[in-house]
Amino acid sequence: MNVLDFLITPAEACQRSGPNDKIVFSSRVRLARNLKGVPFPGHAKKADRLKSLETLVPAVSGLPQMGTEPFAEAMDKLTALDKQILVERHLISREHAAKGVGSGFVLNKDETVCVMVNEEDHLRMQALRPGLQLKQAWMAIDGVDSSLQEKVEFAFSDQYGFLTACPTNLGTGIRVSAMLHLPGLVLAEQINQIIQAVNKLGLAVRGLYGEGTEALGNIFQVSNQMTLGETEGEIVERINKVLLQIIEHEENARLAQLEKKPKVLFNHIGRAYGGLSHSHIITSKETMNLLSLLRLGVDLGMFGSTPKSLVDELFLLSQPGHLQIGHPEKLDAEVRDALRAELLRQRMKVVPAPDHTGVVTKAA
Repeated sequence: MNVLDFLITPAEACQRSGPNDKIVFSSRVRLARNLKGVPFPGHAKKADRLKSLETLVPAVSGLPQMGTEPFAEAMDKLTALDKQILVERHLISREHAAKGVGSGFVLNKDETVCVMVNEEDHLRMQALRPGLQLKQAWMAIDGVDSSLQEKVEFAFSDQYGFLTACPTNLGTGIRVSAMLHLPGLVLAEQINQIIQAVNKLGLAVRGLYGEGTEALGNIFQVSNQMTLGETEGEIVERINKVLLQIIEHEENARLAQLEKKPKVLFNHIGRAYGGLSHSHIITSKETMNLLSLLRLGVDLGMFGSTPKSLVDELFLLSQPGHLQIGHPEKLDAEVRDALRAELLRQRMKVVPAPDHTGVVTKAA
């Protein structure tokens, strides 16, 4: 089956809800694991990578957590568009999208568990949940890890814990992260001090697609940097507490904007509505930033009963890979910008003009 046929629709994916999902898009817990006695993928020969791939894909596919019919495929069998779509949906890393022979990918039907085979490590297993659900994501991927250890033997040291290709993953091999929408802190010019404070706590703040990427649409990823010296549960609990504090700061920043600079805030949101509704050429970057303000307006009740899932769907559909779907010829940037604008104009027809009546009172 083609991966595009296997994936759930963007509309269905964006309708999922979870705790604190006005600010937290999603929670993810990832585990890095390697096979005992086998070279790490970056140092392995092609034959070794193929052998570990042939071992791991069936083992992962047969786990009860993957369901009856998971999607499993070698990366060299996926098209460039397939890989780009998976990156845009945050199911694989950009680094894994660049992999070819000897690497693979396994995904369960509801897209809550996905496994990269022979990325930087032999296994990068991750559980995804909507909203702030780090503990639930940890429990899910811990179950996958325990089930898989009954089938294969991982590289493990009594002194250092699980052995990984990168020293920063050594020990538990866990990476706990959440994707946050923080327009209030950005508009209040408080985001840099929040990032600095989070960094001092040993956490990393990255952009939309992880390390080295820009925080488009005021979306930031917060994750732990070290995995050695704490248990998995302690890491999850520590990050959860920090995220709750960030959420509180974002909520306070939104309230402060409403109380002190309501006209400035409404102007930003109104201009975003106009740009999305009437543009004929619009870049991906501009779209993300305008959709961020539209989502803020939806959260504040300025667009009637418009669901935030509509905005989240547009975040996804306006990405280059998703725009390419259905077009056999490769679209250049200029054509994409025009198609993106057309898509936005059509979808924005159901969104009423912004109305800030009573918003300040409601927020207070």
